Amino acid sequence: MTRIDFYILEGEQGGQTDGRLVACRVAEKAYLAGHRVYIHAGDAREAERLDELLWTFRQGSFVPHQKLEAGTAADALTPIHIGWGSEPEVHDEVLINLAAEVPLFFSRFQRVAEIVPADDQGKQQGRARYKFYRDRGYQLETHTLAQG
Repeated sequence: MTRIDFYILEGEQGGQTDGRLVACRVAEKAYLAGHRVYIHAGDAREAERLDELLWTFRQGSFVPHQKLEAGTAADALTPIHIGWGSEPEVHDEVLINLAAEVPLFFSRFQRVAEIVPADDQGKQQGRARYKFYRDRGYQLETHTLAQG
């Protein structure tokens, strides 16, 4: 059964930008552990921001990735893919969800990381995703991350 981890951001910041930073850190950690990752963005604009952030979020870090665009085939050798709106062609180990809703294809992954921003709307959407998984019998782990 898919393992679901919720990363709950708390503090004054914790908005979308901080959520993307947490996604980058989780992706890097999974990559360094030898896992293949799909980051599911809410839309094309967020995917573009993630693509840029993965190059710059931490000095000295190298996180090889590919942003998937319409008409572009996914490179199965690239360990991290960023996409939105549809099911990924490859990878089924780690899914990092930044979309407001649970992706319909989540259960094909071994692990799902749900990032919950600190703002009211983000918390509300995170609670709805938590309830979705809980009501279907998934074991849920929560990790609270204090933000500056």
